[in-house]
Amino acid sequence: MFDHIEESTAGKNKLRNTEKTVVCEYCFGTGTKLDPEKGAVACPCQTPDRSRKLSAAARIPLRYINCSLDNFKSEQNSSQNIAFRYASRLVLDYPAVDRGLLFMGAAGVGKTHLAVAIIKGLVSKGFACLFTEFGSLLKEIQDSYNPTSKSSELRVLAPVYEADVLVLDELGATVPTDWVRDEMYQIINKRYNDKKLTIFTTNYLDEPRIEKTEEPESTSRTFSKKVNAERIREMTTLEDRIGTRLRSRLYEMCHEVLIEGEDYRKQLDRRRFDSTRI
Repeated sequence: MFDHIEESTAGKNKLRNTEKTVVCEYCFGTGTKLDPEKGAVACPCQTPDRSRKLSAAARIPLRYINCSLDNFKSEQNSSQNIAFRYASRLVLDYPAVDRGLLFMGAAGVGKTHLAVAIIKGLVSKGFACLFTEFGSLLKEIQDSYNPTSKSSELRVLAPVYEADVLVLDELGATVPTDWVRDEMYQIINKRYNDKKLTIFTTNYLDEPRIEKTEEPESTSRTFSKKVNAERIREMTTLEDRIGTRLRSRLYEMCHEVLIEGEDYRKQLDRRRFDSTRI
């Protein structure tokens, strides 16, 4: 997947005349050149304000606008650090990449941060990317069915289909009705067939997650000693949420990257609370 990309000599873009047309001496009319640091990037001979337009078209939510690979914090050899290396390598090697990433893990471990950082890195290289939260995308599709709406389902989905790299955030979070699963399959299968790279994030794992919490002391007398010690809640799996055939697609489309760790939002809340006590 992550093949080495040869470095090329950096320099200002120049044009040379031929008998028939004007050809860029760096990209030779392909629109893509090799950068010694970033790898394959869009050549400057393309539209000058392309980067600004691509950034706007990526639709990165304001909350995540400052997320980058540079400010992602992780401990050495942790699952978060491994995920960071996957993300960094993808940005470096793209477009010589044939599989996306499936970031899996509990809330607050950095999945969306890394997904956004990837598309920001790729936008800076000149590639068209798009961020979309799956529940919001479904709402847009539903709204397009309204007779008074000025959009259509095809118009809503066109950017999703056409983006070089798509981030589909919160996969499986929406209640899996038949309609939801059909729409989800249509979207992901289209990109699968077109060999378009997709980055997914999800809170659901492939194995049921067991959560254990202590029972309140006041209720412990009504249960056996075993049940008194803990309350076990079994979570559904990703396959339960998106269906077997779609989960099968993802095995081929993506490298699975499990991220573990404490919810950083809880850590942030504790720091804020501690600061008020000083």
